[in-house]
Amino acid sequence: MGAKYQELKVWQKAMDLVVEIYALLKLLPKEEMYALSDQMRRAAVSIPSNIAEGQQRLSEKEFSNFLSFSRGSVAELETQLLICVKLGYLTSDQVQKPLEHCREIGLMLSAMINKFRK
Repeated sequence: MGAKYQELKVWQKAMDLVVEIYALLKLLPKEEMYALSDQMRRAAVSIPSNIAEGQQRLSEKEFSNFLSFSRGSVAELETQLLICVKLGYLTSDQVQKPLEHCREIGLMLSAMINKFRK
């Protein structure tokens, strides 16, 4: 199936997003440490994790399924970032860059999924 997962641009961007989210979560109130921030960490980490796991599977169909899981985690993370803004935990400016990265990663994942499905 080509490149190792570490060589995939989408995996590299997803790894950068994880680092970005971990830094942003330090700004959340302590009472959210085991609730919203924990969910956000898991969603962010699952994006590159599913890309890696799927790339190591034996078929393009399986890889496509894992890319789809990653895309779902991107949507979950976007939603959680918007919830943080609605709750007043973060500002729109603080989530702008991570949301842009989520959209970019989501588009990359969709393109890969569409390529496998053709």
